[in-house]
Amino acid sequence: MYIPYGRQDVSEADIEAVVDVLRSDFLTQGPSVPAFEKAVSDYCGAKYALATNSATSALHIACLALGVGPEDWVWTTPVTFVASANCARYCGAQVDFVDIDAQTYNMSVDRLAEKLAQAKTQGKLPKAVIPVHLCGQACEMEAIHALSKQYGFHIIEDASHAIGGRYKGKPIGNCEYSSITVFSFHPVKLITTGEGGMALTNDPKLAVHMARLRSHGITRETSEMTHASDGPWYYQQLELGFNYRMTDIQAALGLSQMKRLDEFVTKRHSIAARYEKLLDNIPVTRPWQHPDSYSGLHLYVIRLKLDAIKATHKELFERLRTAGIGVNLHYIPVYRQPYYAKMGFNPNDFPEAERYYKEAISLPMYPTLTEQEQEEVVQRLVTPIGYQTIF
Repeated sequence: MYIPYGRQDVSEADIEAVVDVLRSDFLTQGPSVPAFEKAVSDYCGAKYALATNSATSALHIACLALGVGPEDWVWTTPVTFVASANCARYCGAQVDFVDIDAQTYNMSVDRLAEKLAQAKTQGKLPKAVIPVHLCGQACEMEAIHALSKQYGFHIIEDASHAIGGRYKGKPIGNCEYSSITVFSFHPVKLITTGEGGMALTNDPKLAVHMARLRSHGITRETSEMTHASDGPWYYQQLELGFNYRMTDIQAALGLSQMKRLDEFVTKRHSIAARYEKLLDNIPVTRPWQHPDSYSGLHLYVIRLKLDAIKATHKELFERLRTAGIGVNLHYIPVYRQPYYAKMGFNPNDFPEAERYYKEAISLPMYPTLTEQEQEEVVQRLVTPIGYQTIF
């Protein structure tokens, strides 16, 4: 038996939707992409949605559309996938990190406020801040938004984990507290397009700009051209863009998956509730949910109480893997990566992120995870196969 930490749930209806596209006249840029964009924007309550070939691509064009460049600073959380920081580096910007909250593991509003006050005195305020909704739980966006008004920075919500979740009763992705929100549709996420992402916004200028950037910087709109069109065939490249477009094949899968998004999230909450019972009286810290947030529960992260365990973090992780439990660690703090470490970051500046890294383990979490599999996960957590009881 092997139980992965996450996996897609592809139905026969999903397969038929993709096959229908394969039998159609459009494989790349056809009707499925705008239909998928509309389904997501309608679900989230945002005015515009731009599908891309990955969430990384969406983050990149979001930064570019907001004017991030070599003279700018962009801040994000250290406990995230590297793409949350890399998107700023693609633009030539400098990156810094804000330590995490001890309970949610999201960007700490208190640390952000402290860092902003200090940066103002140094003349190094960020052009943009990228809060990451880790595991699917929304950051404290109202407070971060208030700070953005005070200090004049843009907000890009990295909601790669969070489609289907809610913040203050409204769908994540409505962009009430941000300029742009980004989703991921990687196979282990809440819904999948194989690979893919999406940027949402309520700003028509940002929407037009991101649409152009994802397609080589090219426009066919005569109103955007530098001079009158030469004819029906004519287009202009107005800036250096990229081939970041999603295909109709991917979008058809995403459009079909959207029909089950709420079902997926409900199942994840049922699985989380069962973990809560199974992990009771075991020396681990279970995920805490902020009352303002209804998480999509992309990940279920526990933290080991190491002083009560007869094994190290690494030993327990390896024993679970040996037993066929595909646990993972989300994530290695970005400043620890060699590329970023050479920029001179001091791990002591991020004490909560360091504590998290020493204790965190992502347990299997996906809609088709069975009760029997959950029981196996927790049993192996308590007594890994071939080893002594460690709790």
